[in-house]
Amino acid sequence: MKLTILGCLGGYPYNDQGTTSFLLQAKGYNLLIDCGSCALTKLEHHISPLCIDSVILTHYHHDHIADLGVLQQYRMLWPKDDPNWDAQVLKIWGHTEDEFHFNSLTMPNISIGKAYQEDDLKKIGPWDVTFMRTLHPVSAFALRLFERDTRKILVFTGDSGYLKNFYKFAKNADVFLADTYFFGEKKHAPIHLTAKQAGKIATKAHVKKLILTHLPQHGDLDQLKKEAEEAYMPKDAILLAKPDMIVKI
Repeated sequence: MKLTILGCLGGYPYNDQGTTSFLLQAKGYNLLIDCGSCALTKLEHHISPLCIDSVILTHYHHDHIADLGVLQQYRMLWPKDDPNWDAQVLKIWGHTEDEFHFNSLTMPNISIGKAYQEDDLKKIGPWDVTFMRTLHPVSAFALRLFERDTRKILVFTGDSGYLKNFYKFAKNADVFLADTYFFGEKKHAPIHLTAKQAGKIATKAHVKKLILTHLPQHGDLDQLKKEAEEAYMPKDAILLAKPDMIVKI
């Protein structure tokens, strides 16, 4: 299983870096997790957007879906005589608690919205995917992806404030992608994690590797990592997400 960071900022793009989007690959299957700003131009450095098999969205805030309509347009307008074009209808997974945004996932002959909800188990490519509702101003869900053949686990918090439910949801994850938008002084942030909270969850859940993502545009990111290290062991297993970073799982 291979994880490629396409965008890792929260809120808005900054200094040529985009917002949340990840490419997860295994067994020849290409899954796009969220589709924030700059996702497509970054994706083209790795694979053609025509090769995406499915997309899964944690929620519908713009920093997680900014390039989704562009991806649909890409597939609609691309020359159909291109040998990379497989003419498949792209599956886009999202929750149905926002009817307007869920309906927009379907574009006739281009993409189709596929619904998930909390407590579901969905088989998407080589993964069993489960969902956990997070603490956020809109309906949002964390993802746990279990690769059936290797039994490797990737957990992504999506956007969330601190929840003890993550201890169980992220248990024994090989990689834990944590929304880490706040420095330590933001002790009671209801909508995103502080670095220390991300480290605490990783420790309690016994995850093997912690990746800090959904990062702030301003401030010392090395300090953010140090704050996570104060709460997480082993310290050498913490990474700051960066565009084009590739992590083998």
